[in-house]
Amino acid sequence: MTLLSVVLPVYKVQGYLSQCLDSLLEQPFTDFEIVAVDDCSPDNSGAILAEYAARDPRVRVVSLAENVGLGRARNAGLDHATGEYVWFVDSDDWLAQGALTAVADRLADTDADVLIVGFDRVHWDGRVTPSGSVKALAEAPESFTVEQWPRVLNVLHVAWNKVVRRDLLVKLGFRFEEGWYEDVSFTFPLLSAAPRISGLARVCVHYRQRRTGAITRTLGDRHFEIFDHWAHAMALVDQYADRPEALRPALFQRMIWHYLTVLRNAQRVKKASRKRFFDRITEDFHRYKPAQGYEPPPGAQGLRHKFVARGSFFAFRTLQRVIGVVKSTERVRKLPLVKAKGLVKRVRQAAYRAYYKLQLRLPVDDRLALYAAYWYRGVTCNPAAIASKAEELAPGVRNVWVVGRARAASVPPGTDYVVAGSLAYYRALARARWLVNNVNWPNWVVKRPGATHVMTHHGTPLKMMGMDQADHPAAAKDQNFHAQMRRADRWDFSITANTHTTIAWERAYPCRHETLEVGYPRNDRLAGATPADAAGVREKLGIRPDERVILYTPTHREWLPRGRQVLDVEAFADRLGPDTVLLVRAHYFYVAPDQRVQTRRGRVVDVSAYPVVEDLYLAADVMMTDYSSAMFDFAVLDRPLVIYAPDWEAYRELRGVYFDLMELPPGEVATTFSGLVDVFADGSYASADATAKRARFRERFCYLDDGKAAERVVRRVLLGELAG
Repeated sequence: MTLLSVVLPVYKVQGYLSQCLDSLLEQPFTDFEIVAVDDCSPDNSGAILAEYAARDPRVRVVSLAENVGLGRARNAGLDHATGEYVWFVDSDDWLAQGALTAVADRLADTDADVLIVGFDRVHWDGRVTPSGSVKALAEAPESFTVEQWPRVLNVLHVAWNKVVRRDLLVKLGFRFEEGWYEDVSFTFPLLSAAPRISGLARVCVHYRQRRTGAITRTLGDRHFEIFDHWAHAMALVDQYADRPEALRPALFQRMIWHYLTVLRNAQRVKKASRKRFFDRITEDFHRYKPAQGYEPPPGAQGLRHKFVARGSFFAFRTLQRVIGVVKSTERVRKLPLVKAKGLVKRVRQAAYRAYYKLQLRLPVDDRLALYAAYWYRGVTCNPAAIASKAEELAPGVRNVWVVGRARAASVPPGTDYVVAGSLAYYRALARARWLVNNVNWPNWVVKRPGATHVMTHHGTPLKMMGMDQADHPAAAKDQNFHAQMRRADRWDFSITANTHTTIAWERAYPCRHETLEVGYPRNDRLAGATPADAAGVREKLGIRPDERVILYTPTHREWLPRGRQVLDVEAFADRLGPDTVLLVRAHYFYVAPDQRVQTRRGRVVDVSAYPVVEDLYLAADVMMTDYSSAMFDFAVLDRPLVIYAPDWEAYRELRGVYFDLMELPPGEVATTFSGLVDVFADGSYASADATAKRARFRERFCYLDDGKAAERVVRRVLLGELAG
């Protein structure tokens, strides 16, 4: 018999599921199975489970025909479990290294019926806080009953920190109830019935504190379900405990603490429902107060108990407000003084912002769509493709671009635009019905009712982005993740190129928006490109038809000094032969506003400032890159790709990546200069093996590139059409 069955209920966790599964499957201890219950998840979670199950027999998937909720999904997993013990792990959390070995050793030493493990809290902004569970469990006896050590009731009342003997669950007929707070009516009766409990005083579970999606961050009357679950828990404790009266004081304390914790959280109970919630607490206070009395907690918590006992909501609310004022005063005292400098600039900005706020009071212009790309660098990328298609499909919409002052001269003729920082710019930002950008708008921009923000992004992610950068501070240029998330909170739509991107963005930007997994609009031109299109671009660039063109697109490395390159392009070009042209396009961070569009030095052409990167893709016979997202776009053309990765190990560790490029490259890989030269000298860059690698890469990342991505966006966003 397998020692352990890990029951994994899965619903809308595509951004976290792989991390959870990897944390289990990569443990050195192997005597376990994963019973993953796909609770009819509407996202890509089911596909992720199928992929893991196909490559590891320890993963078994139970697929439910309809969504039944967390409790019943756990019950379904329990029905399929075969292990001696069952561990109900939540699929957005993950296990610490060595956790399974430590659990197995502790079970062998104690023969426990219930093993409670320690955990920490990992917040969405990267903070990790200890839970107190490790310290509490360290003070517990080696094995005990709940009557012998009632402090166990204060360890978080969830299922995922308890490893339970399966026979005990079957014998007692324990099942999870439906609804929110279902762990309450499971945990406390289980602890009261368990003949032998033990604790493991080490962090085994990393408990994810999600920014969105958790019931602790959901406002509504469903939080009233807590009362039913506590009533059921109390009844079951009376049924299973040998001496339930001995547990009453500790259990009562925990119940009131739980009620007050929910009530005090403004993100849970609606303001209009708080008095009614408080009254329910008062009812349960008198219904379940131990006959022998109990020791009220000290301090403010004790005052809350008194107000609950009296049914005085006014006094309770007054206490909460006083505590809030005290905390706010302490925060103000800690604020640093702002130095008075740049006064003229700040006065001008204040005047323009005042004008912006005035414009916000005027109606939204239902015909105005405002576009921007790369921090106002020009008319390009996904926003440009959407604007072009909007002119065709939504002629009633006025399309206006925001460009920087230095870029105004490069705006295509006939394109309506405003200059960033001008009064027209502030007016357009305040009044536009649609705001489309491939990066975020400035922090001060207000998301007003009636306006729709569209984040198009500007690449398929290999490197980690958003919140995922918290674990890679060397590469995080902006480490104010709270500000990042506030900007992302303005999105109504997030456009993704493929399932991989959808999953990555969900974890990197845990905000409430609709994902449009439709492909990147900028690639529509590549999907429909003809040989004549490529020939036209080459002629425009001055490249002969018989010349081989290699496009080199290195990415940005935050930790290298500005200007340092990983490849000597002149030396490399000298090894390519006289009939090869090397187009070099530096990352846009390195392009000055006044830089020439193209500069030729022998066989090397600097096209870093060339405005339309898709032209360069069409002109190239081969792309050579390192870790740039340009590889995903160029792959649409199904032309040879070469990866030059001399510092892959450093990049992977410092920058963080979503998948191993060395395991799934789009073509041949070189890690040294001589190896790179050989790839082109012997023709292996275009070999059958390279073609097969590219086909596998395209199958995963380019399957939506059919030339209609921009149309799908325009129809959904500007025309309001729903997908059929």
